[in-house]
Amino acid sequence: MKKNSIYLVLLLLASLTTILSGCNFLENKVGEMKSALKGREAIIQTYDEESNIIDRIEARSIDIGPEDMFSTIDSQGNKIKNSGVLSITVGGKPMMHVGSSLILAEKDLHNIFEEFAKTINIKNLDRSTPFLNRLVNSMSNMTTGKNLLILIRSQSGKPLATYVGNQVSYFATDVDKSTGILIDGKYLFIYRCDYSIYDVSLLQEQ
Repeated sequence: MKKNSIYLVLLLLASLTTILSGCNFLENKVGEMKSALKGREAIIQTYDEESNIIDRIEARSIDIGPEDMFSTIDSQGNKIKNSGVLSITVGGKPMMHVGSSLILAEKDLHNIFEEFAKTINIKNLDRSTPFLNRLVNSMSNMTTGKNLLILIRSQSGKPLATYVGNQVSYFATDVDKSTGILIDGKYLFIYRCDYSIYDVSLLQEQ
């Protein structure tokens, strides 16, 4: 193969890699625009430090973003720190939230932790078996065929939600202490939570 042909192949491979890696980024941006225009069909839940649900809101049109009046602005008018206060629109009606852990899950995202909690006494976990391994073993029918598992914890470190998916990407948001995650094309918004992302096969091997 001629040198020019090799360079062309390498260039095409590099371009394809860039395009593929940017697909989820583009999908996330498109989702943000759709959310701003008509909202997402989703569920919002807030949690205390013990991972107990404080409130739950389900609606066909939810949009979530920063309340910009609480952003930190320098003397030149540039934003130097994002707002940590959430501005939420639910069916066209306003709502604000700050402080406690919050998760927005788009329709069809299934929190397998809620099923796990119905059958396992969370407060009396056997310390000889790691929590995640018990969850994966107990919910094997839900994790089969999935590549990645997202474990979300409260601000005090107690598990409160778990999602699985084949394609998972995470993104910065305009809200302080928050992350946006795409799970198989569905949007998950996490505010003031700890989280870890694991390969499911790694947990099944333990």
